[in-house]
Amino acid sequence: MTYTDIHSGWTANRAVWNKGAHGIVTATQDVEDRLPFAILGFDCDNGSEFLNHHLVNYFTDRKKKVGFTRSRPYQKNDNGHVEQKNWTHVRQHLGYQRLEDPDQLRAINELHRDCWEALHNYFLPSAKLSSKHREGAKYRRQHDAPQTPCERLLKSRGLSAKAKKELRERRANYNPFALGRELESRLRAILLPPLHSSRPPGSLRSGTAKAKQKRE
Repeated sequence: MTYTDIHSGWTANRAVWNKGAHGIVTATQDVEDRLPFAILGFDCDNGSEFLNHHLVNYFTDRKKKVGFTRSRPYQKNDNGHVEQKNWTHVRQHLGYQRLEDPDQLRAINELHRDCWEALHNYFLPSAKLSSKHREGAKYRRQHDAPQTPCERLLKSRGLSAKAKKELRERRANYNPFALGRELESRLRAILLPPLHSSRPPGSLRSGTAKAKQKRE
């Protein structure tokens, strides 16, 4: 699951085992507890994992209610800010291989919480589309200066001085190079076991090993 703040680009990810409402609400609560700002509105696609009473009640049964909206059916571009991160925030490091061990959920979520989110939100800048207009058969797009989600929040008027101070303190406690090394180390622990165990008998790797043994 991917959660993205449209204004700043602040992004969080959580892995869940299925589309059950309990897992979705738990993941959403975990993300919200770690955000440096309050959620004012929640917009989702039309999947059954989001459109259920449990998640709706989570946002509405509180003192300061959160607006809950959904995208139009069959309009993926309504959630373009999330869809575009399927590659950069999921496939680029976890790949396309199916992970079939529920015990990996904890390791994947710890990877996101401890390394991936801090690295992306505090240190990796991105440009936002500021304008788009059509000239003949082509679209001309203009982007603003690249900034990290943290920098956009620090420049935002919607964040209090206290929240900005805490954000700077969090950023100062991180080292991007150390985060990168830790990320690679944890990824190996997650991806290598299923990569080797999923090789069926007679696969290319096992066949190569048998041929080598015969030659020896």
